[in-house]
Amino acid sequence: MIQVVIVDDESKGRKTLHNFLNKFCPNVNIIGDANSVETAKILIDTKQPELVFLDIEMQDGSGFDLLAKFDTFNFNVIFVTAHNDYALKAIKCSAVDYLLKPVLPEELIFAVNKFSKEKELKNLSHRLENLISNKHEINRLALPTNTGIELLKINEIVFCESSGNYTIFNTTTNKKIMVSKTIKEYDAFLSECNFFRIHQSYLVNLDYITEFNKNDGGFVILTNNKKLPVSRRNKQAFLEKILNK
Repeated sequence: MIQVVIVDDESKGRKTLHNFLNKFCPNVNIIGDANSVETAKILIDTKQPELVFLDIEMQDGSGFDLLAKFDTFNFNVIFVTAHNDYALKAIKCSAVDYLLKPVLPEELIFAVNKFSKEKELKNLSHRLENLISNKHEINRLALPTNTGIELLKINEIVFCESSGNYTIFNTTTNKKIMVSKTIKEYDAFLSECNFFRIHQSYLVNLDYITEFNKNDGGFVILTNNKKLPVSRRNKQAFLEKILNK
């Protein structure tokens, strides 16, 4: 069950949302409601909800004022408001969703299901840490993607490519899998599985390197004919690694 609190200074808004959640979202457990910024802060600190349905404009401040009172967040937010002018700011606050009043049941259901999915993916992402602790006993990675989780054999990974806060896995079948974790997090595990970080942006399976070329600063050629640069900083350690392999 998703532990939920409702924050809205209008009793009608709280009651409507309460009724809709009870009727259409059986996976939700409402553990409290608040009608102001101050009472909401106390409620959230006390109840520790997973999800907060948060009105934006209230008598003693805004939903954003409430969020500013927290140093760290152990909960997610779905904004509920009569004003669409706040959409961009809500998105920048990384809200799960943004519902306009009067709330429609189908939009509410969609928002709750969206949170449930993201919550599940977050939990699945922890499997990586579990895999790391058992790295000598496993031969697959559980990769959380935007559609679920993909199990990938380590020996099917040709190289990993950094893309900001994401990592793109390139496989032996030329499939690309994007994961919302940084390449640094996978480097810690895969470096002990015959992978080497040849560049800030590339983590390569040494089994798929066919050639190292010192021209143009140094680069490798892979079995799929992909050409990847080797950084000057990592070149010496890389050469020692493949010569002693």
